[in-house]
Amino acid sequence: MSSSWIAVIAVLIAAFGLAFVIGRLLTLRSGLIKGAAEWPALDDSDVDALGLSRTGPTVLHFSAVWCGPCAGVRRVVDQVCAELPEVTHVEIDLDADPESARKLSVLSLPTTFIFDADGRQRYRTSGVPTAADLRSALQPLLA
Repeated sequence: MSSSWIAVIAVLIAAFGLAFVIGRLLTLRSGLIKGAAEWPALDDSDVDALGLSRTGPTVLHFSAVWCGPCAGVRRVVDQVCAELPEVTHVEIDLDADPESARKLSVLSLPTTFIFDADGRQRYRTSGVPTAADLRSALQPLLA
């Protein structure tokens, strides 16, 4: 085998390794719930348009028919809402309602929000959250 083939193979291995590391770093944050304490409450028309509850927290997630991970979010949210009946679950199809996604700066799917009873955005995550993370984010809003 000539040295030029060895160099090509070495470059390919290095490129694949770098791509793996970058991909892993990008997905580490996926599904983590981030606090959003400084965001203001939505106005009444937005609360109504989004279907948010005025009596308790709401888990709102954006999905689309073509989004595979969105089914995972739906399963997690359904499970948590079954355990916490005072939590409302709203799912918005991005393709059917792009205006709502624009108002909330949704840039990727799936994106999940938790709003309190006053319409304040309290948490946001991209990707599929775990049931435990979702539950722990909702618990303080139920007291």
